[in-house]
Amino acid sequence: MSPYRRRCLALLTASAWPWPAPFAAGLAAQPATDPNADPVRRGRAIVFPRDHGAHLGVRTEWWYVTGWLTAASDPASATDPGAKLSHGFQVTFFRSRTGLAQDLSGRFAPRQLLFAHAAITELAGKRHWHDQRIVRWSEAPAAATGHAAVHDAELRLGAWWLQRQAGDEKQAWISHVSATDFDLHLTLSPSQTRLLQGDAGFSRKGPDETQASHYYSLPQLSAQARLAQGGQPRKLQGRAWLDHEWSDTLLHPEAVGWDWIGMNLFDGSALTAFMLRRKDGSAVWAGGSFRPGQSPGSPGTGTGTGTGTGSFEPRQVRWTPGRLWRSPASAANYPVDWQVQTPAGTFEVRSLLDSQELDSRASTGSIYWEGLAELLDSRGTRVGLGYLEMTGYAGRLRL
Repeated sequence: MSPYRRRCLALLTASAWPWPAPFAAGLAAQPATDPNADPVRRGRAIVFPRDHGAHLGVRTEWWYVTGWLTAASDPASATDPGAKLSHGFQVTFFRSRTGLAQDLSGRFAPRQLLFAHAAITELAGKRHWHDQRIVRWSEAPAAATGHAAVHDAELRLGAWWLQRQAGDEKQAWISHVSATDFDLHLTLSPSQTRLLQGDAGFSRKGPDETQASHYYSLPQLSAQARLAQGGQPRKLQGRAWLDHEWSDTLLHPEAVGWDWIGMNLFDGSALTAFMLRRKDGSAVWAGGSFRPGQSPGSPGTGTGTGTGTGSFEPRQVRWTPGRLWRSPASAANYPVDWQVQTPAGTFEVRSLLDSQELDSRASTGSIYWEGLAELLDSRGTRVGLGYLEMTGYAGRLRL
């Protein structure tokens, strides 16, 4: 090991606050022999509940929950369940393998970095709050500051956590976030089968086969929420979407970022679409899926449910930007309206609040836009709600 690398390791292990993931992940290569090795590859079966858990040998991983809420006492409209829409929420847990501590021991060895982001959008007041957390993790299973279980979903960073209740695939996911400006407690109950994105959970992200992730979604989750902001907690209800994705090499060298939507349609359908984007806005790669509505109450078990029927080929997806919003904080220009063409139809995606930018430079090292949006059909009728994510507009995204 070079003197420079030894010095970097010393700084990381001595610091009370870890370096951002892009810096740490680039300092050292993965060890030649890795007991956690489970590379992303076509044909690898996605097995539950194991694959709800962390994949410690893979470089980058996230569990990503978004959704929309209404007052629990408000009856839902038959045609538009979001008619009395009040809030949007996002809770994301990240894990990044540093590759730095294979020759170190002890509970402070920075083998992994764990991050979490959370955000609340309030439509009535046109306000957006967000917060973030970061810890280094030695891979000790029950580390008090933060850990990620490998047998099932259990992510913890202090008072922030996301966990799937033990049992079959009908069990709820529970999350709690104690942020600076809000407390959010979520109970997310499956109403449909899992959706394995791409080719049975192998999702291409570029022209090279290695530019891929393992990726599954849980759309149409029934959401019960308790939200507190400086007063009595409010009970809210709505719909949520959960993504779990892990990858060793996600971005093509020409890609500066991506655009993504996960939309719960009011008829029970689920629409995913994404584009990996060059600096000039052209597509390096695109994809997604559409699944028609399913009867509620049968989430399914085993490895074969929700196998991504209706996946899109890159040439079948086209994103056309519309109205731009310029961030006063980062000066980035974000297309907050889009036309998205897919085999399932052509839709308009329209943000419900422009100012939903997140500055996560203190954790993941990036600035991105993540916000509540509506989905309109070709007649201009709102047919769904979900989240729009845009990265790489305030600077090239580095993972």
